[in-house]
Amino acid sequence: MSMTAPDKKLLMSLVCPQTGGALHWVEARSELWCIPSGLAYPVREGIPIMLVDAARCLSASELASFREDKTR
Repeated sequence: MSMTAPDKKLLMSLVCPQTGGALHWVEARSELWCIPSGLAYPVREGIPIMLVDAARCLSASELASFREDKTR
């Protein structure tokens, strides 16, 4: 799996297909996370896979860790 980040302009225009909410690039996982929906969309070779069926559910600990990091 490639850890290539999506283009920054592309990232700014993408939203969660389920909620329309903002996405956050998580480089360590090569995923785009939507906190309101609790979904993580994979990015393969720099291409975001923006399908709800392809997303995985974020765990409670991942959500808590993300929220904690954002408050620092």
